[in-house]
Amino acid sequence: MALQRMALHSSPKEILENRRQQDVLLRKTSFNLTMSQTRKKSSSEGETKPWTSFVNRFLSSSKLRSSKAKSRKESNDLETTDFQPSDETQKPAPLDTVALLPFLPDLEKLDISWNDFVGGTLPLITEQMHLVNKLKSLRLGSCRLTTDDVRALGEALKAIPDLEELNLSWNSKVGGNVPLILQEFQAGSKIRMLELVDCALTSEDGTFMGQLLPVLQSLEVLDLSMNRNIGGSLNSIAQGLKSTSSLKVLKLQSCGLSQKSVTLLDAVFRYLSELRKLDLSCNKELGGGFEDSPAQLATLEHLEVLDLHQCSLTAGDVVSLTQVIPLLSHLQELDLSANQKMGSSSENLLSRLRFLPALKSLLISNCALERETFTALAEASIHLPALEVFNLSWNKCVGGNLKLLLETLKLSTSLQVLRLSSCSLVTEDVALLASVIQTGHLARLQKLDLSYNDSVCDAGWAIFCQNLWLLKELTELDISLRPSTFRDCGQWFRHLLCSVTRLPEITEIGMKRWILPPSLEEELECFDRDHRSSIRFDHGGCQ
Repeated sequence: MALQRMALHSSPKEILENRRQQDVLLRKTSFNLTMSQTRKKSSSEGETKPWTSFVNRFLSSSKLRSSKAKSRKESNDLETTDFQPSDETQKPAPLDTVALLPFLPDLEKLDISWNDFVGGTLPLITEQMHLVNKLKSLRLGSCRLTTDDVRALGEALKAIPDLEELNLSWNSKVGGNVPLILQEFQAGSKIRMLELVDCALTSEDGTFMGQLLPVLQSLEVLDLSMNRNIGGSLNSIAQGLKSTSSLKVLKLQSCGLSQKSVTLLDAVFRYLSELRKLDLSCNKELGGGFEDSPAQLATLEHLEVLDLHQCSLTAGDVVSLTQVIPLLSHLQELDLSANQKMGSSSENLLSRLRFLPALKSLLISNCALERETFTALAEASIHLPALEVFNLSWNKCVGGNLKLLLETLKLSTSLQVLRLSSCSLVTEDVALLASVIQTGHLARLQKLDLSYNDSVCDAGWAIFCQNLWLLKELTELDISLRPSTFRDCGQWFRHLLCSVTRLPEITEIGMKRWILPPSLEEELECFDRDHRSSIRFDHGGCQ
C-alpha cells in the first residue's frame, strides 16, 4: 500500500490529526522510524555541518486502491529522505519523537543517531519505550548521551524484550557504565547485534562484557572497536566468546591488543565455527603474536573477511600465516595493508593466495613489497577470477614492473576497483594500462586511482586519456599529483575532457595540483557549467 510523507517540523497536533483515521491500519503494520542527523562537509568553508534527515512514510487510506504489486513492495517500508534545513528550520526536539511513539505500537526500528540534541533528554524518550515493546532495532550512535541518559536507557531495555540490535557507538559516557545499560539482558535475550564502537570502554566494562556474553546466545555481531582500554580484560572477553557459537562478526579494531591477545583469541576460534568476519586491525602491539599460535585460525572454515592491516606483523607472523591463510577456502576479503615488514618475507604467503579462488578484495597497500614478493603476488593473482578490489598503493616496486600484472589485468573480468597510488609508475606502465583498456579489458572497472605517480610524462597521460572512454562503467578517477608537486598540465587534458563526455557513469575526477594554462582553464569552466549536476572535477590545490 502506498505511504505519504510527514516532515519533521509537523506539530504533535498535526500528527495526531493525520493519524486518527489510520490508527487501525497502523496497528497491523510494522514500521521503521528514522530520525537521523548526518554530517555534510560544506564546500565553501570546508567544515562539517549537521543536516537533518527525517521523513516518515505513513499509511495513506486514500491510496489503498493502488496496484497490488506496489502495495506488496511498499507496505512495510519506511524510507528516509535527506534534506538540508534552511536558516528558518527549527532544530528537531525530543518531543517530536515522544509525540509519535504512542501512535506506533508496532514500531520495529528506531534510529535517532547523530542527533546531538538527544544528549541529556533521552529519558523523555525512554519513558515511552513500553509503548513500542515490539522494537527490534535501537540505534543511538553519536548522540552525546549523558550518564543519566545511559542509566535511563538501562531501565528502558526491560520494556523491549524483543530487541535484536543495539548501537550505542560514539558515546563516551557509555564507558564505565556498561553494566548500567546491559545488566537487564537475561538468559534468552534475543540480541543479535551489539555495537559499542569508540565508547571509551574501561577494563571493567570489558570484564563485564566477558561475563555477559554467555547470556547472549543469539549474538551474531559484536563490535567493540576503538576501545583501547579493553585489551587488558581480553581474557574475560575471550572466555565469554567461547559461549557465543552463533557469532558471525567479531570486530576488535584498535582495542589495545597485544601479542598475548593472539594466544587468547586463538583458543577461542574453535568455538566460533560460524564466524564470517574477523577484524583485528590497527592493533600495533599485536606484531609477533601469530608466530607461535595461529593454528586455530584455520578452524574458521566459513571465514569470509580477515582484516589484519596495521598490525605490525613480523617476518615470523608472516611465516605462520602462510600455513593458515591458504586454508581459508571461503575467504573473500583479505587486508594486510600497512605491514611493512611483509616486504621481504611474504613471497610464500602471496604465492599461496592462488588457493583462495573466492577472493574478491585484496588489499596489500604500503607493505614495502620487493620485486620478488611482487612477482609472487602477480603470478598468484592470475588464479583469482573473482577479484573485484585490488589495492597495491604505496608499493614502489610496482613502478616499471606493471607488466608483471598484464595477464591478471587481461583475465580479471570482475575487477571493479584498482588502486595504484604512489607506486612510482613510469610512462611505460601507464601506456601498458592504456593498451589493456584499448583491447577491451577492465570493462567493469568503476574506480581507478593513479594518483601520486609524478614520473609519468605528458605522452603517457595522453595515451591513457585517449583510451579512457572505453571504461564505460568508470565512476571515479584520480590522477592527482603528490602534495609537494605542482606541474603544468599538457594538451592531454583535452583528451581527458573528450573521454569524460563519453563516460556515462563518471561522477568524480581528481587532478589536484595540476596547473592549467588559461586556455585549458576556460575549457574546464565550460565543462563545469555543462556537467555541474553530474561530474565533480577536483582540481584543488592549483597555484
